[in-house]
Amino acid sequence: MPDRLYFTESDEANALNAADPMALLVGFVLDQQVTVQKAFAGPLALRERLGSLDATAIAGADLEPLFREKPAIHRFPGSMAQRVHDLAVHIRDEYDGDAARVWTDATDAAGLRANLSALAGVGEIKIKAIAAVLAKRYDVAVAEPLVPAHPTLGDVDTAEALTEYQALKKVHKKEWSSVPLPSV
Repeated sequence: MPDRLYFTESDEANALNAADPMALLVGFVLDQQVTVQKAFAGPLALRERLGSLDATAIAGADLEPLFREKPAIHRFPGSMAQRVHDLAVHIRDEYDGDAARVWTDATDAAGLRANLSALAGVGEIKIKAIAAVLAKRYDVAVAEPLVPAHPTLGDVDTAEALTEYQALKKVHKKEWSSVPLPSV
């Protein structure tokens, strides 16, 4: 397990995202129409405002005011508060609050794909990205067949690598988005 995921400029956020599976999933849910840095700073901001990243605590909270508090956690605070709430409810109800079970309960790539696609705000592009992070940073073997051939956040292991990845993504986003997941 990595001690940091270099997705933000905050060392504290990078450490939290690496150590806490719920933080990692919240970051991926927030990774929409904002920079990677903003999305993955969100779990730390939420923990600071709510006092916890426990799925039950998140599921039971009114998240919208926390998301709207300045600076806003996301550029679309209402809809993203709802997505994070839905994610937390799913983790609480399906995995007894243990976000890591999304991948540890999967016995193969098809099971992991099904688990990931059941999460709020996770479609094919995010499945590829999450699988790449799980395979390349956490050595989750069942994720390997879902890793695309093109660069992903799974390849980011330094702040410089994030900059390089983001530059490549700008050039190739349409092309990479259209590559289907491998059938497993």
